[in-house]
Amino acid sequence: MRIRIVDAFTDRPFAGNPAGVLLLDGDGFPGDGWLQDVAVEVNHAETAFAHRLPAGGDADWALRWFTPVTEVAMCGHATLATAHVLHTTGTHEGPVRFATRSGVLVATPAADGAITLDFPTAPLTSVAVPDGVAEALGAEPVAAFDTGANVGDLLVELADEKTVRGLAPDHKALAAYSARGIIATARADDPAGGYDYLSRCFFPNVGIDEDPVTGSAHTALAPHWSARLGRPDLTGLQASPRTGLVRTGLRGERTLLTGRAVTVIEGELHADPDA
Repeated sequence: MRIRIVDAFTDRPFAGNPAGVLLLDGDGFPGDGWLQDVAVEVNHAETAFAHRLPAGGDADWALRWFTPVTEVAMCGHATLATAHVLHTTGTHEGPVRFATRSGVLVATPAADGAITLDFPTAPLTSVAVPDGVAEALGAEPVAAFDTGANVGDLLVELADEKTVRGLAPDHKALAAYSARGIIATARADDPAGGYDYLSRCFFPNVGIDEDPVTGSAHTALAPHWSARLGRPDLTGLQASPRTGLVRTGLRGERTLLTGRAVTVIEGELHADPDA
């Protein structure tokens, strides 16, 4: 089968967040062990596996995501990467509905090549900043929020953009504070710079010290910053070394995530799941 590496939430190679994408033959998934082995071999933040579903149902394709360590409940950048492959190869035209552990997620392509994902908005709950987070992160949060089961992170707002960019956290220590990890964010210093807020994401519990660009995290960042800034439509910059932009649109219980993707590598996988 064909295997691709796609850089998501970017319009150029070697930026954004790389994901492995495999479109599977047949009407089901191979065993979990094989899926995890492929994700380990690909060794990117996520590898997406999708197979076509029968016509006439609630979804067009079934989709699962694996990090090199575990399966995850929701992944934005690998969903964007999968939709990009389906559309650029002519495998699927128009909006595509994915059946996932987080419900049906829809990816809609635009004429200019951008793709908009329709994801559930994370339910934010204000919490006290846990003891030890400031020391593990290397900065004192001004607020903290639980992001709910789908995202599984602790969202912390920091004082300013410089603080977010300068973080050098103790990744092992961060693992104690949430199911997946920590989203650190601040308002943009210059709103004319092309983004309204920035973030960095640290996910030691799923084997990712720093994720390059995290779609799922923006389902929590969107309601947080839309409430702060008074606008439903914003742009977030994930300030990892690779960087990437995510346009967010808060629509009540749903959040729209818009970005681009670029296929960087395409090859053939010879590891037969039935062997």
